[in-house]
Formats: sequence, C-alpha cells, structure tokens
Amino acid sequence: MNVVIDGIRYHVEKEGEGFPLLLLHGFTGDSSTWTSFCPTWGKHSTLIFPDIIGHGKTDSPDKGDRYQIESVANDLKIILDKIGVNQVDILGYSMGGRLALTFAILFPDRIRKLILASASPGLLTEQERESRRMKDKELAEFIQEAGIKPFVDYWEAIPLFSTMHRLSLTVKETIRNQRLRNSPSGLANSLLGMGTGTQPSWWENLSKITNAVLLVTGEEDAKFCDIAQKMLEKLQNGTWIALNNSGHALHVEEPEKFGTIVSDFLSN
Repeated sequence: MNVVIDGIRYHVEKEGEGFPLLLLHGFTGDSSTWTSFCPTWGKHSTLIFPDIIGHGKTDSPDKGDRYQIESVANDLKIILDKIGVNQVDILGYSMGGRLALTFAILFPDRIRKLILASASPGLLTEQERESRRMKDKELAEFIQEAGIKPFVDYWEAIPLFSTMHRLSLTVKETIRNQRLRNSPSGLANSLLGMGTGTQPSWWENLSKITNAVLLVTGEEDAKFCDIAQKMLEKLQNGTWIALNNSGHALHVEEPEKFGTIVSDFLSN
C-alpha cells in the first residue's frame, strides 16, 4: 500500500497477525530486506515494513530537510496513525536501527519493545560528527556524479561488509540487484540527512529508555560490538547478543539464528 505524507508517497508492506512490529531496513536496502522473515515473524506479529524515504518504491524528493532523521521518524508516526496502529515493537538494522532509536526517543509512548541490529546512537563529539559529515558529503557527491552502479561497486567492497563474501552467489546477486534499483539522489540525500554526522547524538538519552531493548551484533563486527557493549551500560533494561559467524549484515549472514532471536525476544 501507499501512504502519502506532505506530498511524499511512502510504500508500505503489511503482513501477519499479532502485536504490530515495525521493521526498518538499512542504507541501500528496502522493504524486501524482511520478506524471508515473514513466514516466521508473521505468526506472532503484524509486520509493517516501509521503504524508508529515498529507498525502494518510496519517493526520493529533492528537498534535503525531508531526510532529516527526526523528520523521517515523524513520518513513521504518521504512517502508524493513518493505518490505525497506536503502539508497536520496532526492529531496525544499521541506518534503520538509528531511525528506530530516534523514534523511540521522540515518541516513547508509541513503542513496547525495541530491537537494534548493528546500530549506533550516533557519534559522541561534534568533532567526530563534523568529520563524518564531510565524508558523507563526498560520498553523496560521488553517488550523484558517478551513478548507482559505480556506487554499489564501491559499497560492496567496504570493510564493513567483508564477511558477506561468504554468502552464496544467489544471495549476493539478489542483494546487489535490489541496491541497484535505488535512486541515486535518494541515497545521496539519505546520507546527508540520516548519516551519523547529521543525526543527533542519542548517547545521553539511552538511560531514559524504560522499554526492553535488545541489541544484536555480528561477533565479527568489532566496531559495533564495542558500541553495543557501551550502550548496554547505559540502558535500564537492555540485553545484548553477539551472533556467531556473522559481521555487520547479520540478518542475511545468519538469518535463521537472527529470526529465532527476534521471535524469542518478542514472545517473552
């Protein structure tokens, strides 16, 4: 289905039965990220999984302020309002995890449980954020100038995704083809609006979250394991699981284990 917010058309999938679970994909992904989990999670949850602005079949407007992470979180609230859903569990991966955390902080009464996979509360210092904004700006310009295929070639080769080389050729081609369907301007604006250099640092807000929070990282993703450990120290009701034999893209590297972890957390 499509939900229109201030002239922006969001593509939203909905499937399953039970307490609503909002699923938020990562940068360069789309709602198809979650399709393989529908038979399992749909048994216990009503799954709501949108294409985030700038991705998939959702519009990619030129106005940069529409991509600010707080604005996108507000769009998600309006989507839930329009489809008649008051409270949700949220699962977000990477960029989607940062967006899920933003939603939880801005609208705490709208969530029950929070699952953050390979996610971060942002960067601690303004110096770090400024450095990251410069890098994201350069990468956004590269996407716009070179086009989607050269960018996807670059993105697939970054160290963050090195463990994905173990995936089957079929899975890698499916992920690549999905990435290639994205809009260059949508990805560029997403980097500028929702990148860790632009988003607020939510570290000091973690201690105010009273909901049950599950952090999931790939055991071989050292950077995000370190982030999860530090987040766990601040959360009131947090749990952290490091998944064996996986890196940053843990949901595609170990989908059965990841699916079970999510189901168990939501069922308890």
